[in-house]
Amino acid sequence: MADPTPLLSQSATGSSEEEPPKLEKSHPSFDSMIEQSMKDLGWAQLMQALLVSLAWFFDAQQTFISIFTDTLPPWHCANLDDEYCNSTSDVCRLPSSSSWQWEYPKHASIVSEWGLQCANSAIKGLPASSFFMGCFIGGLLLATLADSSLGRKNMLFLSCLVMSCSSLLTVFSTNVWIYSCLRFITGFGRATIGTCALVLSSELVGKKWRGSVSMIVFFGFSLGFLSLPAIAYVNRGSSWRVLYIWTSVPAIGYCVLVHFLVCESPRWLFLMGRREKAVETLKSIASPGASILTKGFFAISLEEDPLNNMDIFSAIKALLEKRWAFCRLCAVMLVGFGIGMVYYGMPLGVGNLHFDLYSSVTLNALAELPSTLLTFVLIGKLNRRSSVLFFTTLSGICSVMCILEGRVWQKLRIGLELVSFFSGCTAVSVLLIYTLELFPTCVRNSATSMVRQALVLGGVFSPLLVAAAARRGDGMLSYGVFGLVIGCCGLFVMCLPETR
Repeated sequence: MADPTPLLSQSATGSSEEEPPKLEKSHPSFDSMIEQSMKDLGWAQLMQALLVSLAWFFDAQQTFISIFTDTLPPWHCANLDDEYCNSTSDVCRLPSSSSWQWEYPKHASIVSEWGLQCANSAIKGLPASSFFMGCFIGGLLLATLADSSLGRKNMLFLSCLVMSCSSLLTVFSTNVWIYSCLRFITGFGRATIGTCALVLSSELVGKKWRGSVSMIVFFGFSLGFLSLPAIAYVNRGSSWRVLYIWTSVPAIGYCVLVHFLVCESPRWLFLMGRREKAVETLKSIASPGASILTKGFFAISLEEDPLNNMDIFSAIKALLEKRWAFCRLCAVMLVGFGIGMVYYGMPLGVGNLHFDLYSSVTLNALAELPSTLLTFVLIGKLNRRSSVLFFTTLSGICSVMCILEGRVWQKLRIGLELVSFFSGCTAVSVLLIYTLELFPTCVRNSATSMVRQALVLGGVFSPLLVAAAARRGDGMLSYGVFGLVIGCCGLFVMCLPETR
């Protein structure tokens, strides 16, 4: 088998394009010195990883905040003697709007404030879909900036700033159209946060620690998701705008920390020709004994390095031109699309399970923690390909089983949904680490970003599917579709090489 992460360049010795030379043979000095400098995980590297991981905390809040702000609030019959009104009634089919009332003030949700309870599914799902569409478009347009002109740190800072500022401006929305536009901008800004944080944290340590440090990032996302039901429960009955204030203001403060405290990837700095800055960064985060190794970086000729002349489109161009890279990218993106349907769609559809919304979301958020912990403990032992196949298949089976009718199945639905979501979360974690190992430094951020956009593309369709199923009165139908998609797309992982 060829090296899982071969160089994208053609060697001077005439190696075939399909089997590029190994990184260690083409650039032994660069690769070996980077690894020697950062092979030990010091406190400085760990603190950098923790700080970068906080980006996913705020990313999770903006990703799932619509579960509470865009939900259909609880309501009750105004007259208990009304024969047409009961707990199972559809408010849109009641003879009079005065026969029922919201349990919370109208400003508790955008649905009650703007009278969207009887709107069609496209309008109801528009804000959430706009957010994911912004993520998708933003990822396509901004994916290569972190590999080329801006770098990992600056891209992370700008993405967090755009996301948090547009989220804060959302509180001034006066109708669903303005609200959806601002959610699109929030998603556009948020698009590269996860990728930059994941790649930056992994490139600040040696390969030995890459999988473990990447899991710290996933813990940040889990904690951010878990914080949402707590914030929403404390502010239940308050305006939906309060949730955006609670989540956006701390995110703006985090942007300041990123600008002043986070280090740029020394690997990226070196490949961009900024040797002095790369050495300075290595000395600040590597162990003291490794500082003597950094002197050797000045002896490496950048003119002979085919990876340093990167422009904004070169990373994507390289991925598309090389057949092995293009095939890997297509396969891993197809797998990501299927996982994204479950990962983003299931939390949005928990309201259709007829359980308490706060409890259901909390259970889903808690499911991410053991998923992340399991991956953290076993990532060094798990085969990437077979693990992704197993978890996507398990998620698909459990999701399809949610649509089965019967009293027994209705009681088991929340358990099946949690197992399916747990499997989807684990599949996401393994897939992203798998992607980091499938592609080399020069295109790693772009490839990982493309895979994340495939995940997000699955999220684009999820809100519309959930809203359409709820409108038809069969909210569980969406879970059957989620299961079929993730099960079929997961099979494409068999086209990829093992990298453990």
